[in-house]
Amino acid sequence: MDNTTAQIIIQIFHYLFFAFAFLAIVSYIILSVISAKETTQYLKKKSFINYKDILSSSISPSISIIAPAYNESLNVVENVRSLLSNHYANYDVIIVNDGSTDDSLEKLIAAYDLEKVEFLINEKLQTEPLRAGVFKSKNPAFEKLIVVDKENGGKADALNMGLNISNSKYVACIDVDCLLLEDALQKMIKPFLEETETTVIASGGVIRIANSCTISGGKLLDVNLPKNLLVQSQILEYIRSFLLGRMAWSRLNGLLVISGAFGIFEKKIAIEVGGYDTNTVGEDMEIVVRMRRYMEESNRKYKVSYIPDPLCWTEAPDNYKDFISQRNRWTRGTIETMRKHRKIAFNPKYGSFGMISYPYWLIFERLAPVIEVVGLVYFIILLFLNAVRWEYALSFFLLAYLFSVLLSILALYSEELSFHQYKKKGMGIKLVLLSAIEPFILHPFILYAAVRGNIDYYFNKNKKWGKMTRKGLTG
Repeated sequence: MDNTTAQIIIQIFHYLFFAFAFLAIVSYIILSVISAKETTQYLKKKSFINYKDILSSSISPSISIIAPAYNESLNVVENVRSLLSNHYANYDVIIVNDGSTDDSLEKLIAAYDLEKVEFLINEKLQTEPLRAGVFKSKNPAFEKLIVVDKENGGKADALNMGLNISNSKYVACIDVDCLLLEDALQKMIKPFLEETETTVIASGGVIRIANSCTISGGKLLDVNLPKNLLVQSQILEYIRSFLLGRMAWSRLNGLLVISGAFGIFEKKIAIEVGGYDTNTVGEDMEIVVRMRRYMEESNRKYKVSYIPDPLCWTEAPDNYKDFISQRNRWTRGTIETMRKHRKIAFNPKYGSFGMISYPYWLIFERLAPVIEVVGLVYFIILLFLNAVRWEYALSFFLLAYLFSVLLSILALYSEELSFHQYKKKGMGIKLVLLSAIEPFILHPFILYAAVRGNIDYYFNKNKKWGKMTRKGLTG
């Protein structure tokens, strides 16, 4: 290869990386502006709504909360209590014990005075069979609780069992290790009631991190900032992602994922599309994309909504091993979903879903880590060739870093003006200061997990869910 050809190749790489970085920054700015506008409008509308009087009515739509549980002995009793404490009137709670090998079922039976009952199951979705059976409480105080014990089939299979068990119009799918706030259902069902000409097929809410928070009796009593820098960084990441990302995509009706930790779906449509896919580790994203695809191909007006209130609190990984395992799974789940539904990409038949939403997720979510790794390898090659133009390289890295910090501060400002969950003295300053070092604490490991996820998916054929060591949400 002569020098001229090498120079041309280097210039092409320069332009490609610059174009990607430029488009990424522009897209984040646009999404942040849209998100700010949407959040402001939401808060104005919210101030005129009396959720207690309107949505606690006995004629409100029925909702089944479906919570899969596998070896959740540490948290299960406390978290079921939080699910049963919801202020919504017309709901039930379906706990699907997915073949746990610990004493989760025994703890539930003892805590809620459960007994085995005969229960008619509408088997529209194929699942693993029952093990011990279906249980209900002898105590009228827990009449809303249904516990199903089945053979292990994974989270998606457990959710499908919940869909078969449910007799409600809507289902709220939640991780059993999450803490659901008392007014969560009231707020999450609101988009389904507001729309008349458009079918709302799903609604998602903000997920917040509960590590170090004070929780008692199934209720969040006090919000604290954990000392662990990894957990603190995830708090910042979640605020940025939910307040500046998903709120904007909701406005554009371009959401491709409802967090598996908490989301509400129209049960009829969820069953029509075949329920949750048991062959993916990213079932939460895959079912939303499949439902959207189904509505597009049926030429039906639809919407995927999003509620910016912090409605659900969950335990985040507090060590890098669990964190990398979690993000590895997220990467593999995204790859599986994007590949399975690749027909949508740049296909005008699917409207903005195919021409905007899917391409954005493909380029800036699915391929971004790959592009970044290629860029790092390219930079290392230039170092060995002594061909780095340091004035451009340093400017590029500084721009990326400063923009990341600015985006985090903007997200914190939005949080402060809107929901203000971190109220204690010094919390805000700590999070602002954290934004300066968070890119070094979190991003390298997110990148590593993404690379590992790609390798595991394409070469190791890894289909494992991954494990996280629970510490518990009580305190």
